Amino acid sequence: MSFENDDDLPELFKKRRAQSKGPFSGDMDNMFREVEKMVEEEFRRFQENGIKEYVRERKLPDGSTVKEFGPFVYGYSMKIGSDGKPDIREFGNVRKSREGPEVKDEREPLVDVVDNEKDVHVVVELPGVEKTDIKLYGTEDSLTISVDTSPYKYYKEVELPAKTRVKEAKSTYKNGVLEVVIPKLEPSGNPKGDLIDIS
Repeated sequence: MSFENDDDLPELFKKRRAQSKGPFSGDMDNMFREVEKMVEEEFRRFQENGIKEYVRERKLPDGSTVKEFGPFVYGYSMKIGSDGKPDIREFGNVRKSREGPEVKDEREPLVDVVDNEKDVHVVVELPGVEKTDIKLYGTEDSLTISVDTSPYKYYKEVELPAKTRVKEAKSTYKNGVLEVVIPKLEPSGNPKGDLIDIS
């Protein structure tokens, strides 16, 4: 798969390029070219390694084993940061390695971090799990989100953009979306972190 000219682009990219005309159009074009290269490279590696690399065996309660494919989850979110530069974040359970794409048991969920004046707002997509399955730990400058259930496993360490008062954090989980709001503060507190209750 290659995109030599605009006619070869998927419809989504054509629309984005058409919308990106203006004073920053050169930056937007460069950003979309980089994304196109990333996608093209992942497909090429996947084809080279073949689907055999992604077959897993699962043991059943009776002792027999079954072969399973995937699940394969890979995606990215893209937004313009406060500095005006593109911020591209990957998520899923497919990661790059020297041998090609590697499928992990744990998925990296899609996370969005908003740095407000008085607090930091973190939104995490965790579809398919119960509130009681989520383990949420925080320090003054990071959050760790993990879920270890069958069949859903998620793990993500989030670096916060400012020092926070993690003991005053408020979080909710509804319809597969975890929201955490943490007030900002100068450094102090427990460097090992504290457990955050989810309401």
